[in-house]
Amino acid sequence: MAFIFRTPSQAPNATAFVGNLPFTVNDEKLAELFNGYSVVSAKVITQHGKRSKGFGFVEFANEAEKNRAIQEMNEYSVGERKLVVKSSNPS
Repeated sequence: MAFIFRTPSQAPNATAFVGNLPFTVNDEKLAELFNGYSVVSAKVITQHGKRSKGFGFVEFANEAEKNRAIQEMNEYSVGERKLVVKSSNPS
């Protein structure tokens, strides 16, 4: 599955912050966690392009999909961690 990576400024209302990720999660695994939603892109933030910082951003097709993902995936368990999923642009 291919994903297009965009800057958050292109769709600020459709991007979610995903925190408390296991350090083994990469871009593809992050996208897979949200495979039941209309994901446009998924990006794990890394230190110098190597080790994960434990958070990332997921851009959805629209704000409604983002809000559904936040409601359903916040505190979802991945391994022994509970995800923190919230809007990347709090209003």
